[in-house]
Amino acid sequence: MDKKQLEQQIIQNYKNEEQTMILIFAQWCINHNLDPSAIYQKAYPDQVNNRALEEAIASTVPKQEAQDIPNQTLIDVLSVFGNEDLAFVVTEEIEK
Repeated sequence: MDKKQLEQQIIQNYKNEEQTMILIFAQWCINHNLDPSAIYQKAYPDQVNNRALEEAIASTVPKQEAQDIPNQTLIDVLSVFGNEDLAFVVTEEIEK
């Protein structure tokens, strides 16, 4: 594998992992009767349409069919990807 292929593989892996993080966030919101788009909008008001979030929301399952996602797991996953603003808003929702 040459350098260019390695870079492309790393980028693709990051994108896949990022999509998983977004899906975890969206499913956590569904599990807590929250609107993922509204929560995301609170954290990032300048980002009107987020295609990755819309795709993740479409991939969620009803609360009754979902596995529990611990609050701290979500906070940790968001932090790993640098979504500190979203982690802050999620923390506020947890405290409500």
